[in-house]
Amino acid sequence: MIAIPYLTALTTYFSYGLLFAFGQIRDFFRKFIDWCCTSNNLQGYAPICLGLEDFYIRRLYLRIQDCFGRPIASAPDAWFDVVERYSKDNNKTLKRTANMSRCLNLGSYNYLGFAAADEYCTPRAIESLNRFSPSTCSSRVDGGTTILHNELEECVARFVGKPAAIVFGMGYVTNSAILPVLVGKGSLIISDSLNHNSIVNGARGSGATIRVFQHNTPSHLEEVLREQIADGQPRTHRPWKKIVVIVEGIYSMEGELCKLPEIIAICKKYKAYTYLDEAHSIGAVGKTGRGVCELLGVDPADVDIMMGTFTKSFGSCGGYIAGSKELIQYLKYTCPAHLYATSISPPAAQQIISSIKVILGEDGSNRGAQKLAQIRENSNFFRSELIKMGFEVLGDNDSPVMPIMLYNPAKIPAFSRECLKQNVAVVTVAFPATPLLLARARICLSASHTKEDLIKALEVISRVGDLVGIKYFPAEPEKQQQEERMKLE
Repeated sequence: MIAIPYLTALTTYFSYGLLFAFGQIRDFFRKFIDWCCTSNNLQGYAPICLGLEDFYIRRLYLRIQDCFGRPIASAPDAWFDVVERYSKDNNKTLKRTANMSRCLNLGSYNYLGFAAADEYCTPRAIESLNRFSPSTCSSRVDGGTTILHNELEECVARFVGKPAAIVFGMGYVTNSAILPVLVGKGSLIISDSLNHNSIVNGARGSGATIRVFQHNTPSHLEEVLREQIADGQPRTHRPWKKIVVIVEGIYSMEGELCKLPEIIAICKKYKAYTYLDEAHSIGAVGKTGRGVCELLGVDPADVDIMMGTFTKSFGSCGGYIAGSKELIQYLKYTCPAHLYATSISPPAAQQIISSIKVILGEDGSNRGAQKLAQIRENSNFFRSELIKMGFEVLGDNDSPVMPIMLYNPAKIPAFSRECLKQNVAVVTVAFPATPLLLARARICLSASHTKEDLIKALEVISRVGDLVGIKYFPAEPEKQQQEERMKLE
């Protein structure tokens, strides 16, 4: 759990309170202006956009929307071109210009650098485009299964250490469409409190009973399991049809590694299935890139359902489910994302196959091992330097995701804009993606970042951190930091 300093929490609440109060005052006067000036064509209709979400977008988000959705004009490599925008109506609308800024990319999930042109992957993706076209224009059960899709499923199953796998065209849908097929009424889902929105929506759509355990706390998971097994289903108190515990390998907003060995031990003890989301960990951690199971010494056979995406480490799109042959066959017969959705694009499938071969060294080189070593070295170096500077950084070693806590809403646009002015592109995250008090900047590193890139980024972030006031801890002396950097170099 994040321990928020009392003064920081107080000033953050005060800032949001001011924004909310002024927003309500503006809405009060807006009603009179709309009543006087607007025609009555929609009289009798309920507002199509209503509620606190609409208020939040209009009165808070639009003030800083230039910090989000920045268009880029190149591949999301270590450096990329950010299109400059301007607004003439106080950020309500943003217009693109012809100008571009060359920026250091600290926001993309390009963990192994495959999102840019690659000497092995790119020619094969282009060849598959010429042979198969950009889309199959069909679902998997109709005409949307090519030889690439079959090869990809075999390749993924072999890579993650499972008997079989099924692939989908979108990572988000992999969770949100699979969970309603796996569990339903009379079943129990026990989910980590900080699981991704795709898991949350999938669990809600399943009709199963949902219980939440404290983030990455195995002892509380056991407590919840014991209590729910003793109580049984609501009202009837019958035994649960099945129990599924859902966790993530690396939590995307925290950068923390899952305590997988302890969680699996508890699931085995209480005969609950384990569902592991490896969206951010597969390909990025472990000696050969096989995710948290490899990193933490867990046998993949002990994880019942393995989920992952191809959008991070593999430079492509889509997601997969890996498990027993019986499970995968069942999903192929019943999952709507397989039966009705257009299959993954053939060039995207070829990109994944090629990148996995590079990671495993099947391309005839050791570039995969070098990339894995580089992302691990970059991540640990960058995290340790940020902590030495006095930033509050979440997450664990080896994780390429590094959240820097901002807290106050005014610091979100200040940090983002100042970094962009100095040609460093960062991603800031706030409510509703995080709790109201826990706004942050999320740094994502890549194996394609050089040591010079990282040092430049650290210098810029340090200057902006001093300017914005987000160094919540005392920094190490500058001389000591320089000596340690010299040793690393």
